[in-house]
Amino acid sequence: MPEPLFTLDNTKPFRDQAIPGHNRWHPDIPPVATVRPGETFRVDCREWFDGHIRNDDSAGDVLTAPFHTGHQLSGPFEIAGAKPGDLLVVDIVDVGPISEGTSGPLAGEGWGYTGIFPRTNGGGLLTHRFPDAYKAIWDFNEGTATSRHIPEVRLKSKVHPGVMGTAPSAKLLSRWNRREAALTARNPLRVPPLALPPLAEGALLGGVEQDRAAEVAVTAAQTAPPRENGGNQDIKNLTRGTRIFYPVYVDGGMLSVGDLHYCQGDGEITLCGAIEMGGWIDLHVDLIPSGMRTYHLEDSPAFLPGDPEPRYEEWISFSGISVTGRGRQKYLDARLAYQQACLHAINYLTSFGYTPEQAYLLLGAAPVEGRLSGVVDFPNACATVYIPTAIFDFDVRPSAGTPHQVSQATPLPHAPASDVPREKTLRAVPVAKRALLPEASSIGTYLAGTARHLLPETLSRRLGGKSRGQR
Repeated sequence: MPEPLFTLDNTKPFRDQAIPGHNRWHPDIPPVATVRPGETFRVDCREWFDGHIRNDDSAGDVLTAPFHTGHQLSGPFEIAGAKPGDLLVVDIVDVGPISEGTSGPLAGEGWGYTGIFPRTNGGGLLTHRFPDAYKAIWDFNEGTATSRHIPEVRLKSKVHPGVMGTAPSAKLLSRWNRREAALTARNPLRVPPLALPPLAEGALLGGVEQDRAAEVAVTAAQTAPPRENGGNQDIKNLTRGTRIFYPVYVDGGMLSVGDLHYCQGDGEITLCGAIEMGGWIDLHVDLIPSGMRTYHLEDSPAFLPGDPEPRYEEWISFSGISVTGRGRQKYLDARLAYQQACLHAINYLTSFGYTPEQAYLLLGAAPVEGRLSGVVDFPNACATVYIPTAIFDFDVRPSAGTPHQVSQATPLPHAPASDVPREKTLRAVPVAKRALLPEASSIGTYLAGTARHLLPETLSRRLGGKSRGQR
């Protein structure tokens, strides 16, 4: 086993560990360890919500999941000799859950979860059709996940990190904050939000000294989106045997990793669409000096996919075009086309007795393939979703006979979005401003003070009165 450089005590919350991790991106978060190019090391990872989600038959925990706290990231790890402009070469040597077969209270200890987030807490690709919270629990056994909430399905493990990346430079961080603030300014109280600006509440900043924590927290970027440094890319192919080339923006590179998934479909369409879990990952690192400019990778990582197991030979596929369910034509809208492909797949699966919510969860968790099949034949983009037939315990193909009906035993846990208190609704500018910005008397004061340089004046003006989307 490689040398463990970041170990977790499973009896303690992530923020109470002997070596603190982080849940924000910022160049001033100090490293937890230094590794040399050519070394391999092991990292423990905690699941996204740090134990908030429970192995039970209630969706109340998904309804109230603390979305704005961000992913629990292990690291950062300083790579000796790494300089801005280099490429950091990261090999995923091995990766797995905390345990299989032996169940414990934490996701990853023999089980994981998939959730449909309510519209009031982030939503998902199809939140207009599925506004409420739902949850499915998956049990792990010998590399296979089964669920009491989605019967007659078996998913082979394809474990991968949802989040991995290098630290941004101060310049890059400022660029992120400015462009995302400009987007937020279009409708700052939109639900779900257009973007999430830096928020102080729940910020975990690793080894940042206490007297600087407040300063760092109001500029540190949240981990929800993918960005130039990698981040929350949620690529299901970043599994064992993958080699990734990350841009280096700061001395040491400062690599962080977390948000492990047991399995996932392309797009992770329910937002919490993967089978979320904690676990461990073995990484090998190296450097390509000045590689960013040489290979024109200044603004994005590249990767060589690893072992493609499990391999599937037969698929059932569904297509969608850029026309809304009400018949409104859109111009080459690939996201809409993928939404429609997923809806067609969901409608098809209900023929076998699955509820639409079960089918939606399954498309997020199963290793479905999502493809842009046509993006030039105006006015319609065409997207397709491919479902491996082997994941079902029955023949899922169309036939002249009566469709098989799955045996429903445990009802799918459900919690209505209307049960989320108004002050807990996820917004770019939350209703409970004081809770998130304790040193500001109002969001206007906040914008006029420490963070004025982050946010455009249009956002401040809109917040002065009623905003579009305000309730």
